[in-house]
Amino acid sequence: MGHCINHPDTPGTYRCMKHEIDLCEHCLACRDPKIHCRHRPSCMTWFLIRRGGRDMDGKGPE
Repeated sequence: MGHCINHPDTPGTYRCMKHEIDLCEHCLACRDPKIHCRHRPSCMTWFLIRRGGRDMDGKGPE
C-alpha cells in the first residue's frame, strides 16, 4: 500500500479498487456512493458501513 491521497505522510491502510487510491482510516469514505461499483462486494468501505462504522459522509453512527 502507498500513502493516503489526502495525507501524504500517513500510510494508506485502505485501497479504493475503483479509483485505485489509498486512504487512511480518517479519510475512509465512499467517493461515489450513487454510482455502482463493480468491486462493491469486496469493498472495505462498504463492509465497514454495513457493520455500523462510518456513514457515506464520513461520520460515525449517531
